[in-house]
Amino acid sequence: MAVRLVVTYEVGFMHFDILTLFPGLFAGVFEESILKRAREAGLVTIALHNIRDYATGRHRVTDDAPYGGGGGMIMKPEPLFAAVEAVLGEQLGSVPVILLTPKGRLFTQRVARELSRQRRLLLICGRYEGVDERVHRYLATDEISIGDYVLAGGEIPAMVVVEAVTRLIPGVLGDPGATFEDSHAEGLLEYPHYTRPPVFRGHAVPEVLLSGHHAQIVRWRRQQALRRTWEQRPDLLSSARLTDEDWAYLRQLQAEQESQAGGNCNTLGHETEATDLPTL
Repeated sequence: MAVRLVVTYEVGFMHFDILTLFPGLFAGVFEESILKRAREAGLVTIALHNIRDYATGRHRVTDDAPYGGGGGMIMKPEPLFAAVEAVLGEQLGSVPVILLTPKGRLFTQRVARELSRQRRLLLICGRYEGVDERVHRYLATDEISIGDYVLAGGEIPAMVVVEAVTRLIPGVLGDPGATFEDSHAEGLLEYPHYTRPPVFRGHAVPEVLLSGHHAQIVRWRRQQALRRTWEQRPDLLSSARLTDEDWAYLRQLQAEQESQAGGNCNTLGHETEATDLPTL
């Protein structure tokens, strides 16, 4: 039978079903920190389903050699279809069925927020060389990749999706505004953080953070987020929500860099030359 961490789907704001050949991989991740607290509070419920339980035959085989030859084994369609149909029952067709695969769309904070609007998600963890193409075409309603690199299976991507989505569920985090200040939440990397002591090995906390002047702190944090994004992930600026004041600060940063580099510097990273930036 399916291995379940929580079975009280009705009381949660979000329920995750995870289909996997290795349910034991999830135990530590789902039993600590934010996910543990969310489950204990009844805000999230998670059910792990062993795909092998839905395979037929004495040996419950879930994979086979690919037609046409080639290396690796392919996950068979029958156990996956049977598992999804049994788990979702009457909700089949109304619940997103997400296949974790390198072929999927890139998982971003925007996608996490999109998924957090659902009440239930089913995640399929692929393994081996991949899954039968009929799973892609006729079973999965969405496909997600967490990056352009190779993993042994979809279990770690499933953990990433569950945590990222769970953090966005109201009540999960103590500070309601915390998710809006996270890196990528507004399309920018997050500003720097400091805590006690005020001076550590000669490195002091910026004076503005000790000033108690809320408006100045907000402005400093916004500018630091812009600077960090411009320096480390300029590609994000093309889709970030920026104000006229933000653009003015970015032009200031670019002018400073051009001055220091004698004009030989990178542009803002959103396919716009400095001379093409919006005019205030």
